[in-house]
Formats: sequence, C-alpha cells, structure tokens
Amino acid sequence: MEYLPVEVIGNILSRVGAARDVVIASSTCQKWREAWRNHLHTLMFNSNDWPVYHELTRSRLEIIVTQTIFQTNGLHCLSIIMDDVDEFSAAPVIAWLMYTRETLRQLHYNVRTTPNINILEKCGRQRLEVLALAHNTITGVEPSYQKFPCLRSLSLSYVSISALDLSLFLTACPKVEVLSLVSIDIVMSDPQAMMELTSNSLKDIYVEAISLDKIILEADSLEKLHLKDCTLEVFALVSKGSLSHLKIDDVSVIHLDIGESAEDLEIVDVSNFTIMWSKFHHMIAKSSKLKRLRLWGVVFDDEDEAVDIETISACFPQLSHLSLSYEPRETALHYGSQDSFKLENVVVLELGWMVIGDLFSHWVAGLLERCPNLRKLVIYGVVSETKTHEECHTLANFTSFIVRLMRKYLHVDVQFEYE
Repeated sequence: MEYLPVEVIGNILSRVGAARDVVIASSTCQKWREAWRNHLHTLMFNSNDWPVYHELTRSRLEIIVTQTIFQTNGLHCLSIIMDDVDEFSAAPVIAWLMYTRETLRQLHYNVRTTPNINILEKCGRQRLEVLALAHNTITGVEPSYQKFPCLRSLSLSYVSISALDLSLFLTACPKVEVLSLVSIDIVMSDPQAMMELTSNSLKDIYVEAISLDKIILEADSLEKLHLKDCTLEVFALVSKGSLSHLKIDDVSVIHLDIGESAEDLEIVDVSNFTIMWSKFHHMIAKSSKLKRLRLWGVVFDDEDEAVDIETISACFPQLSHLSLSYEPRETALHYGSQDSFKLENVVVLELGWMVIGDLFSHWVAGLLERCPNLRKLVIYGVVSETKTHEECHTLANFTSFIVRLMRKYLHVDVQFEYE
C-alpha cells in the first residue's frame, strides 16, 4: 500500500461511501490523510448509515458535517441525506454548498432547514451534472441567471414548486436528459391545475404520485416515459417520434395522448390501468418495432372488450416478450377468428392470475399453441395464506394440467413465481 500514488488512494476512499468510514480509513497514515484532503472525490452523509446520527444534537451534527467537508478539497460528488433528522440551521448548510460549489458535479441533497434556503442560488451551477433535491421549496426561478449548463439529471422528490417555476427550471437546464418528479407539490396560480414542460434534450422522464388536471410535455428527444400512481385528467406528449419505452403503472387518466410518438415504441408496459382496448390499441397500433408488451392487471371500460391476440400478432411482428395477466371473464382474451395465426417471434411468455380458476389452464394452453418458438414460460400467481379446500383442489388440478401440458413442450423452460 505504501507504493500507491495518493491519487489512487483518493479513488479508493471515494468508493468507500459513508463519510464515517472514509474518515476512519483516512486515519491509517499521513499519506492516506493527504489523499483524503486533496484527492477525495465523493463524500456521503446518510442518516441511515450510522445510528449515532440520530443520537446527536442538531448543533453537534452540523459541526461534524462541517468539519468533515471543510477538510476536503475538490469534491465532485456530495450526498447529504438526512431524511429523518431534525431540521438544520440554514447557515451551516449554506456554508457546505458555498464551499463545494466550484468543483461539485453531483449533489444529492435531502436536508430540511430553518429557514428554507434557495438551493439554486447557493449550489454550484456551472459544473453540476446531477442534482437530486428532496423536501425543499423552490421559488423565484430565474433561467437567465440561474443556468445549469452541464446538468444532465434532475430529480425532485417531495419538493414544493409552482408549475411556472418548474417550467423555467427545466428551461435553465439545456442539456438535461433525465427528469424524475416524485410527490412534488405543484403550487398553482390559476384554478386549472395544469403543468406545461418543454425540453429539447430530455430523453427519460419518471413521474410518480402527482395529481393534476393536465400535463403537457413537449420533448422531441424523449425515449422513455414512465407514469406511476398518478391521477390526471389529461396527459399529452408532443414529440417527434423518438419514444421507445412507455410504462404506465397504477395511473388514473381520462385522456392519454402520445401523438405521433408510437411509431418507434419497442417496450409497452401497462399495469393496474383502466383502458378501452380499441382506443389503447389505436394509440400503439403503428408500433411495428414493438418487442415487449406487458398488460398486467388491466381493467376494461367496456365489459365486452377483450385483448385481441390476433390483432397483436398482426400489428407487432417483432414481438419477442409477451406478458398477460388472466382476467376471469370469458371475453377478457380474444383469439380472433383465425386459428392459423401465430406469434412467431415470441420467445418469452409471462402469464399470471390474481384469482385462479379452471379456465386459466385452458387459457395458458391456448397461448402456448400460438407461440411455436417459445423458449421460456413464467407463471405468476397469488396464493392466499388461508386456503379453502376448493382453492387447494383448483391449484392441484392446475399443477397436474401444467405437468401434462409441458410434456408437449419439452424445449420450453418453465418457471413458477407465487406470492
């Protein structure tokens, strides 16, 4: 170890993670202390890493963090996650941000302060590439002054911000590619809860636990859209057609419009979502490049609607992964009028149930017949802790049926996932 350059030791310490462990490791010898002071790139404070954080007084904890940061020079990544610790005073937090602002490239910041401070003013903006903020309030964004020319990833969690300031914030980040919005409190100035976001560089957006009347996203380069646990009346995407991954999980939306973005879709993952099959199919029908389709826990607006397997086969010739959950209705899955159609390229088939019934076995068999090149079958099921005799009998019959059925498909790898 004595022959290691201090730069290499600095890289080793940067990979240690928790600030407490880094401080202990740096006390090994004078050379390691020099690496700590001049060549440490990453420093992380997390209230979950060390139980003693919860036992210290606020002032003592502020002193420890301040002394630790001020012994370093040239930090690139600073993570301060004090999610369940008392509020800090504003003065030391400002000191941390001002001390590191010239060199910092990544800031992960979850600190409650009294009074609230304007993070965008205090943190270093010129070199920052990753910014993750939580439990803060952002007001008065000035894109002409508060520019983030190098920022590529922005994450806001439990942040209070107006729709206008969020729009301006995005404008101030001309190179941002990844945007995550989780449980943000959108402050509205007009009766209609609407948010308009525009970015020419954005490629990946994740939106979780947000309730609004309307979201309009204009992003010509968007490749991945993920909506989760949201309640919306309208979600509209305006894009030039680069979207390749669409994921919708437990979302309530009256009108979903992805415009002309469906043509390049390769992955569509929809779960716990109420849809009109005809409308949903029309939205993705042009996705001739689709390779993965997952419809899980999908509820149909019209009881007479069904997932049409023949239509899926015709519209998505490159489909290789198909995931469907069983709906105990005769109309929930429609095989079409032709018995000859096949899902030629499907190599992975995932099927599951929430409530198992005798028809599930025949449903599985019908899909297997239409996948001649299948290599892997995964069966997902929910088994209640308290099982009646009838439920045990149904599960036993299903197991016996699958054993007999798979003798015809010895080349297929079968897996079971029960919860």
